[in-house]
Amino acid sequence: MEPPLVCPACGTGGALSERFCPRCGSPFVYARGVADSPSPREDEARVRARKVHPPYAEGEPVRVATAQNQPEAELVQGMLLEAGVPSLVRRSGGFDVPDFLAAGARDILVPRGGEEVARAVLGTQPGAPPRAQAPRRPARAWVRALAFVLAALVVASVATGVIVAILGG
Repeated sequence: MEPPLVCPACGTGGALSERFCPRCGSPFVYARGVADSPSPREDEARVRARKVHPPYAEGEPVRVATAQNQPEAELVQGMLLEAGVPSLVRRSGGFDVPDFLAAGARDILVPRGGEEVARAVLGTQPGAPPRAQAPRRPARAWVRALAFVLAALVVASVATGVIVAILGG
């Protein structure tokens, strides 16, 4: 019986439990006849898997960057994949945005084996502390007084509009 997986680079066969070729390190693909016509999604997954370098796919996930939204995260993922580093995107904690929206910050995670290469590609530092903001000075007295006067004018004009609408209508 023919092995279910085969290396596209050197032709070595492998079992379903194996991911990479022991001879050359390329990801295994299904041998002819094992899988019927693959869906476009499966084809895309195979193309992506061939770009991954095996040493970069080892270890637990480590956050290497944060993107401001989903499209930016996908761009970063593409850059990492071109360097051979697989990545995972997850929604950053603390953001109350529905899951079906592309808005909201995303964390980009890579396996520990690809962390160094990913940081070199993205230009990030490991464990870099967030930049501290300068302490804010309280607003000057004239700015606070002007804000109070403007707020009083807004309240007065809204109240006048409501009274005119009630009495005039």
